[in-house]
Amino acid sequence: MSADVKAKAGLEDIVATTSAICYLDGERGVLAYCGHDIHDLARHATFEEVCFLLWHRRLPTRRELGDLQTQLASARALPEPVLRLLRQIPPVDGMDALRTGVSALAHFDPDATDQSPQATYRKAVRLTAQVGSLVATYGRMAAGGGPLAPDPALGTAANFLYMLTGTRPDAVAARAFDIALILHADHELNASTFAARVTAATLSDIHSTIVSAVGTLKGPLHGGANAEVMRMLLEIGEDAGPDRAEAHVRSMLGRKEKVPGFGHRVYRTEDPRATHLRRMSKELGERVGRTRWFEMSERIEAVVVREKKLNPNVDFYSASTYYTLGIPIDLFTPIFAVSRVSGWTAHVLEQYENNRLIRPRAEYTGPTYPQRWLPLDQR
Repeated sequence: MSADVKAKAGLEDIVATTSAICYLDGERGVLAYCGHDIHDLARHATFEEVCFLLWHRRLPTRRELGDLQTQLASARALPEPVLRLLRQIPPVDGMDALRTGVSALAHFDPDATDQSPQATYRKAVRLTAQVGSLVATYGRMAAGGGPLAPDPALGTAANFLYMLTGTRPDAVAARAFDIALILHADHELNASTFAARVTAATLSDIHSTIVSAVGTLKGPLHGGANAEVMRMLLEIGEDAGPDRAEAHVRSMLGRKEKVPGFGHRVYRTEDPRATHLRRMSKELGERVGRTRWFEMSERIEAVVVREKKLNPNVDFYSASTYYTLGIPIDLFTPIFAVSRVSGWTAHVLEQYENNRLIRPRAEYTGPTYPQRWLPLDQR
C-alpha cells in the first residue's frame, strides 16, 4: 500500500460505494429515501410504500401497492418446521433466535437455489414479510403463548402487533408502529447494511446476507441502545418523576458514564427520526394515561443537550414509544430488523446489480519488514 494512504479508524467518512437508495446530510439533519424526505414519508407513507420505494427507487402506483401488499400477506406465514425450531430453541436473546430463524427460512424458500434477479427480488419480499413473523412469534412464545397465523387483512405493522399480543391493534397504535417501521427502514452504510453488502459482493445468497446483517446488528455498538434507554427509565422508576430522572442522569454524567440514546456518528444536529418518535412517545402516553415515561425522557434530553451538547438519536424516544405499545424490551433490537430488512434487501439487490467484490486494504503497523529468521533453538 502507498505510504501516503492512511487508515481511518472505523472507516469514518470513507466513501465505500455509490448508492441510489439513501441520502444523508449530517450537518443539516437530512434523511431521505430515494430523494423523498423522511418527514414526508413519516407523515404520508405506509411501510409497504416505503418498501416499494427502496426496492424500485420510486413510489408505487395504487395497483403496484396492492400487488405488493398481496405478496407480503401471502408470504407472512412461517413454515411449520421453522415454527418447530422456534419452539425447540432454549431461552436466548431475541437476536439469536432471529439469526437462527432467518438461516432456517432459506431451506424452505421455493427460490432457494435460484440466484436470478427475479428470484432474488421475490426472496427479498418474502424475507421482509417473514422477519416480522419470526420476531412476533418468538416474542409470543417467550411470553408463554402459542403462535398465531397472520391476518391477511392487516398490514405489516398491524400484523406484527396482532401476532405478538393476540389483539388486533386499533388504528392509532397500528399507525404509530407503521411510522416507526418507516423511520428505521434504511440508513445508508450503517454497520449491518455494510455487512450485508460485503456478503452480497461475494455473490452469496440473499438469506446469507441478511444473516450477516442480523449478526452485525446484534452487537451493542450498533443495536440495543433503545433497550438500554428503557432499562434506564425503569431503573429510575415510573413513579419517580422528571426530577428524579434529572438527578439520575446528572449522576451518570458525573461518573462519566454514557447516557444511552444520544449522539450519532453522522448527525451533527437532531436526528430527524427522533423528531417523530418524540411526538409519538408523547401522544401514545397521553392516549393511555401514562405520560411519565415521556416526561422523564424529555427532562433527560434537556440535561444531556445542555451539559453534553448531544442530541437524541433514533433510539432515545423509540424506547418509550415501543414500551407504551406493549412491546417487551427484549424485542426492541429485533424490531429494528423487522423494519431494516427492507433496506438491507434493497442494498443487496443494488449490490448484485453492479457487483464488484469488496476488498479493502489495511495500513500495516506490525514489525518492520523484513524480519530475520531465527532457528528454533536460538529464539
